[in-house]
Amino acid sequence: MLLAATAPSGWAQAARRPARSVAPNVVLITIDTLRPDHLSCYGYERLRTPNIDALVADGVLFEKAYTAVPITLPSHGSLLTGTYPMYTGLHDFSGNRLNPQQPTLATVLRRRGYATGAVVGAAVLDSRFGLDSGFDFYYDNFDFNRMLETNLDAMERPGNVVADEALAWLRKNAHRRFLLWMHLYDPHHPYNPPAPYDQQYKDSPYDGEIAFADAQVGRLISYLKQQGLYGRTLIVLAGDHGEGLGEHGEKTHGFFIYNTTMHVPLIVKPAGRDATAPKRIAEPVNLVDVLPTTLELLKLPVPAEVQGRSLLPLFQGKSSERTSHLYGESFLPRLHFNWSELRGIQVENYHFIDAPKPELYDLSADPGERTNLFEQKPAVASELQKKLADVIRNYSAGKEMAEKTGLDPSMAERLQALGYAAFSGGGNPTISNRELPDPKDRIQMYELVSEALNLSQRGRYDESIANLKAAVEIEPTSVPTHYLLGLNYYRKQEWANAAQEFELVLKSSPDYTLAVFNLGLAKARLGEREEASRLLRRTLELDPNNFTAAFDLGALLIQMGRAEESLEAFRQTLKILPTFGPAHRAIGEVLLYQGKPDEALPALRTALRYMPNNSAVRVSIAKALQMKGLHEQAEEELRKARAGNSSQ
Repeated sequence: MLLAATAPSGWAQAARRPARSVAPNVVLITIDTLRPDHLSCYGYERLRTPNIDALVADGVLFEKAYTAVPITLPSHGSLLTGTYPMYTGLHDFSGNRLNPQQPTLATVLRRRGYATGAVVGAAVLDSRFGLDSGFDFYYDNFDFNRMLETNLDAMERPGNVVADEALAWLRKNAHRRFLLWMHLYDPHHPYNPPAPYDQQYKDSPYDGEIAFADAQVGRLISYLKQQGLYGRTLIVLAGDHGEGLGEHGEKTHGFFIYNTTMHVPLIVKPAGRDATAPKRIAEPVNLVDVLPTTLELLKLPVPAEVQGRSLLPLFQGKSSERTSHLYGESFLPRLHFNWSELRGIQVENYHFIDAPKPELYDLSADPGERTNLFEQKPAVASELQKKLADVIRNYSAGKEMAEKTGLDPSMAERLQALGYAAFSGGGNPTISNRELPDPKDRIQMYELVSEALNLSQRGRYDESIANLKAAVEIEPTSVPTHYLLGLNYYRKQEWANAAQEFELVLKSSPDYTLAVFNLGLAKARLGEREEASRLLRRTLELDPNNFTAAFDLGALLIQMGRAEESLEAFRQTLKILPTFGPAHRAIGEVLLYQGKPDEALPALRTALRYMPNNSAVRVSIAKALQMKGLHEQAEEELRKARAGNSSQ
């Protein structure tokens, strides 16, 4: 249904003309954690978002756009592929990687000669999760090897830095047809807007973050206009999910699938000089519709795998032959807490949520989803439950599309730093167990654990432990809670307490890789070296990609006087991660200790290539050169080492 005039606008007519010789450029802007009801173009009065509003003046605003999953990675996966999570295999952010064979917006456009660039604002979209597929340039550059809390900010970057990198890429590629994706993470919790937004929105820092993000959108749009590119650029701006803001007891997002977190902004500004007629569309749409809509606006064929529909008929004032399937899910409770997953569907004014205690809401009378009508309207609920089952069956891949990817300890640490409870690997479960707890009955515990994560990542371990102990009172056998307790005790150097918590985890979940790994580290600290080495070897059996476990095993074996075995462990580290400088250094120093300078030097020089500012490596190189009688070269290395130390 259209709220504005239904006569085709200039750009809609242009969409039916023969293709121009120069195809439009494409700019995709995604803003993380953005509720549409906090944008002035959606009617919010406490905040002005002039740059986003200006896109509406030249394009289309979808009043009822929804994500399929309220978590950053899988939501972007659906947006970029036009397929639902049960097809991509991306349900969360920890265990799966997008299959490189699955078509994406970037792969399609690169095949058509487009330059493709992306700049992402947070580590949850790191290239290891596969969304870099099809991009010539993918700016993530997050260092997962830095484990200290003081490096938390390195796991996300502010919007001005994202915009700087996006504009830098654009300046180099503006002469070509291009696809640019700019991802802004700023509205994500915790809300810390920079000046002057911190003062302007002192009472609502979430709004301050949105205002700051809007300013970065404005920088990109201004550049396009200055360069004469705006008119011939198709621009899509979307949120990936919303934010609970305390509604339904959920402070952030990812746990429930109410429309506080499923409703997202979606604005499309088509290319062409006739892009002047504003339009607002009230028909419900899904983010999986973005890919086919973009390709049809570009007059390009849509891959057969795509499950979304083109919204172009709605732009032209026509009814669509298909409706968007407003499917929604959250597997976070299932994958990380062993509580029931949530799956739902919206049809007309009703929203059905399948759970151990099912829910049904009439959105026309109850947009806040406060009154559960499941008992009062059993026929409606039954019909929607069947529709939900049909959607799940029809849109599942029928095979495992996603690739498994190891979740190394540093990645787990970084995800937790961003507020994500990355306790276990992802999967693709499709069968609900109604004997599991209903997430509605665990929201208090979930918020306790979430706050504990926040506290521990800021070094407030005692407060975090208090929260986790309160969570244990609710669910004594909770695996993630005991795991986080173990991490906190480890950080407090209470090795025995840490080991006890990790052992409790392994009683319930013997193959919990990170618990095995951290128990091994705790045992090493307690002096139980044989047991520690056994646990680190077991970690590598469970996850052969855990380079940290291989490296720590090598370091432990050195302490145990088993140099040859340590070399084997360090070499295993490099098989997993060839660029890991500390492993090259360790190999060189072990060989040096064994009196093998000829073998040590190549390893040490490789280490220096990856750690050019490490003076200790230069000192080791000097020692190797001295052993070979090359005293002048050794002295030169020592001089460089001293110079490096003085400059630090």
